[in-house]
Amino acid sequence: MEAAVAIEMPALEARERLVCFVGEMAVGLGHVCRRENALLYVRGLIEHGGRKSLQPTLFRLGEDGARYESVQQFLADSPWDPALLVRACAERVAPELGVAAWVVDDTGVPKDGVHSPGVKRQYSGTLGKIGNCQIAVSVHAVGERGTLPLGFSLYLPEEWCADGERRTKAKIPESVSFRTKPELAAALAERASDWEIPRAPILGDSAYGDDTAFRTGLHERELEYVLAVSPNVGVFGPETSFAVPGRRGRRGDSAPQTRGFQKRGRASSPRSEVEGRGGGRFRQPLPFDLPLDPVALDLVQPVEKDEPV
Repeated sequence: MEAAVAIEMPALEARERLVCFVGEMAVGLGHVCRRENALLYVRGLIEHGGRKSLQPTLFRLGEDGARYESVQQFLADSPWDPALLVRACAERVAPELGVAAWVVDDTGVPKDGVHSPGVKRQYSGTLGKIGNCQIAVSVHAVGERGTLPLGFSLYLPEEWCADGERRTKAKIPESVSFRTKPELAAALAERASDWEIPRAPILGDSAYGDDTAFRTGLHERELEYVLAVSPNVGVFGPETSFAVPGRRGRRGDSAPQTRGFQKRGRASSPRSEVEGRGGGRFRQPLPFDLPLDPVALDLVQPVEKDEPV
């Protein structure tokens, strides 16, 4: 990937461009006060160094206590939809990046306390160990000229979802329920697929590739993907056939045809395990239709024709 090119320009021109860009992005916020607060917040994040917590950031910009309270209310309680800003930014910036892939991943945010929503001792790839942190699931568009977030979702552990008092203190809406990381990632990818941005294959590690529902959801949305899978996941080629012969009844009887399966760990060869055992039968009745995803078909385990069942 080519390195980003730094462009030198006068500070005044850079600020004017920033004001113009934020104004374009913040149109969906509606009220003029919200748009002003959005600009102040972005300026504080970009223009000055030091700590990025809200109060010192605004004071460095020369704002007073009243403005601090206004921006605090804008970020914490004002009923605007952040997805509007994410979409506006994505549709404006993504076409400039030369997008080659969408990358699904999760990031750990270290925390010292226990009150931030979703915080607990859990494994974080960012930390490389178990630590007290929040986990944010994200989808990024990655291109030759940079990367762009298409969405973030906070992973809320089950114990947080079940603790009403804790949810109330953290201002977690009642509509938020427990969802796995692959479920969060799928929702982000599906949302972004409806935007006017370049589509690209979705990349992810085995934490997402091992999840059959995640792969199936992408397939149903006609989203291409290249996902890692764990070594214990069986894979069958698209040419594999899972045709099951009808059961033989008594002479003269017409017995219904059945299908079945036996759970197993890993397939060594699809043809030797399934097609190569002509006339094979299956041990147990299949309680569900086989999924379309060929990776998930490793649940099928035939037995020899003469083997007792």
